[in-house]
Order: sequence, then structure tokens, then C-alpha cells
Amino acid sequence: MEGGHLASLLQPAAFVIVVFGTMGAVLLQSRMGTFIRGIKMLKWIAFLPEDRSRKNVSDALTWSAVARREGFLSLERYLVSAKDLFIEKGLKLVIDGVDPDRVKEILDVDISFYETEQRQAIKIWDAAGGYSPTIGILGAVLGLIQVMENLTDPSKLGSGIAVSFVATIYGVGLANLFFLPVANKLKEVVGREVTRREMLADIFYSIAQGDSPRIIEERLSNHKKP
Repeated sequence: MEGGHLASLLQPAAFVIVVFGTMGAVLLQSRMGTFIRGIKMLKWIAFLPEDRSRKNVSDALTWSAVARREGFLSLERYLVSAKDLFIEKGLKLVIDGVDPDRVKEILDVDISFYETEQRQAIKIWDAAGGYSPTIGILGAVLGLIQVMENLTDPSKLGSGIAVSFVATIYGVGLANLFFLPVANKLKEVVGREVTRREMLADIFYSIAQGDSPRIIEERLSNHKKP
């Protein structure tokens, strides 16, 4: 708007310093498997995982009614169509007649492991948001060093100064406009999935106890409260 040009922000040297420097710092603190998992989670920013909570509630009431009417073994028919590994695990525990408290304990451990694993992967984006501004300052210093080395050659001063300022912009901009927002969005997605699994754990606990669909529906209402 003030007559500037976007092309002036395109500095390959600054980009390499900030992006690859940040990536290297993150890799140093993370296992490769965790890093790759965090990168794969990036697709959730554009394509949110389907929220299956409503369908799970509907299915739960059906499972409860069938289990009370025909027994736990009758739930085997639903294993075939269960595409969710967590639901499949819960159904198997109920079908096997595992004690209700034991069912809840096993599923809670599964949820805790899932949440820990996912949040470890998300930490790579938090870490990138922390390292990026510092790497940007490092790029600015490198640019100024180049300027100082070429004070006698005015033709080389411009590129050095450009790298200095643009590296800082890249570092701060990527941190606050990409890395940190991505981390917060992924935390929201994982939090929603954890809540869904906690709801399912309560459902399987109730079914294992032989609760009626009405009682299960009442238990599920607690998950809808803020």
C-alpha cells in the first residue's frame, strides 16, 4: 500500500537459514518417529477429522439395548463394522465379560497413551515456534557480518542488509503466523478426540455393568456439559 514490493521479501538465503535451522533444532530435541508423526498431523489443519461423537452416541444406545436383550455375545455382530480400533477394543472387552472396572481401567490407559503420543508430536510445532525467532536473529547477524565484510564494495551491501531484515521477518512471522497457530489447532483436534474416547470408555463401562439405555444416555449428558 505504501509502494513496497513483495519481491523484496523473497530472500532464499534468509529462508534457508530460518527454515532449515529451525528444522534442525527441532530434530535435535525430537525422535524421528515423533517428528514424522507431527508433520503428518499437518493435514488436519486443512482437513479436520470427522467428528463421530453423535454417531457413537446413537450406536451406544443400540449396543446397550442389544446387550440387555440378547447378552454380551450378541455384540459380536458389531465388530465387523467397527472401523475404529478403540471401539473395537471396547466391544471385545465387553463381549469377553471383563469386569466393568477393569474395562474402564484398560480403556483409560489406552486414552492416556494416545493423548501422550499425540501431544508429543504436536510439541514439534510448539518447539518450532520457539526456535524460529531466535534462528531469525541468527540470520540477521549473519547478514550484518556479510555487510561488515563488504563495506568497501557498496554493490554487496544491499544483499547483506536485505538478508538481515528478511531473516528476522521470516523467523518472527513463521513463529506467530504459522508454527504456533498450527500447534494450537492440533491441540484442539486432539483434545476433541480424547473427549470422544473418554465418552466411549464411559459407555463401555455402563454396558459392562448392564445399565439400561436410559442410564447410559444420562451418563452421556455429562459429556455435553461445559
